[in-house]
Order: sequence, then C-alpha cells, then structure tokens
Amino acid sequence: MKQMNRRFSFPDPFNFTLLFVVWLLLTHQFDFGNILLAAILAWLIPLGVSRVRAVSVPIRKPLKMISFLGLLLVDIIISNLIVAKQVLGAPERLQPGFVAIPLDLRKALPITMLASTISLTPGTVSIEISKDRKTLYVHALHVESEATLVDRIKYRYEKPLKEIFGC
Repeated sequence: MKQMNRRFSFPDPFNFTLLFVVWLLLTHQFDFGNILLAAILAWLIPLGVSRVRAVSVPIRKPLKMISFLGLLLVDIIISNLIVAKQVLGAPERLQPGFVAIPLDLRKALPITMLASTISLTPGTVSIEISKDRKTLYVHALHVESEATLVDRIKYRYEKPLKEIFGC
C-alpha cells in the first residue's frame, strides 16, 4: 500500500510550478481548460520521468560551478570571434580534425557536461564517448596541434568539472 501511495504523490513543488508556468507561457492561453491541462501535465511528467531519471551527482563546489559557467560564457564569445575570423578569412587554411581526449572523469553527468561544454564552444563538437568512458572524441574546425587542444580541454574544462563534482 505504501508503494501505491508514493506512486500517486504530488511532485516536487519547484518542478510542478516550473512545468506549470512553462506550459502556460508556451501556449499563451489562460482559460480554465488550459490551466487544468497545465496542472495535469505538471503532475504527470515528473511522475513519468522519475523512473528513468538517473541518480544525481552532488555538486561539491557550487561557487566553482558559477565561475565555470562564467568561463564558458567568455569562451563561447571568444570562440565565436575566432571561428568567424577563420571562416571569413581564408577557409582553405583551416585544418579540421578529430581528436581523442583521454578522460579522468568517470561519472556520466560530469562527462556529459564536458561533452556539452565542448559542443557549446564554437569550432569544436563532441562526437562520441567510448563505451568504457575513458575517451571523448572531438571534432575541431582547426587543429594546429592535437596535444595543445587536448591540454586546453583537460585544463580549461575537465579539471574544473572534477573539482565541482569531486571526482
């Protein structure tokens, strides 16, 4: 009986409110039917994804996360300028390439954040993570030195993520 009670429980108030408000903002309809639908969806969606949701990894250093996001924002802006200059300049001088980044991270969330960070930064995109989670494959628009790119990603992005998640 206890399992059934938990199954039909009310979701986290933050998640419920967030989903409820987002639905209303997306539809721009504030009539009774749409508000009722928003409430039903805001209740059912968290219940539906709770079974497939992975165990979260605790953030050990939240202030480091804020500085990491700031660094990422700056890198995105700078990378946009560099890529624009490369593409508008002499595209035939570009040296695109694939690079294998050896990973020190082992947990899924930090690896996913690293891969997303690389893909968010213009000029690079994460391609694949090896099955053993020891290598991340990256395509770069311009690779002068594989070692330099690997060192930059490991120092600039992986190292702070290791500190943030304590792995």
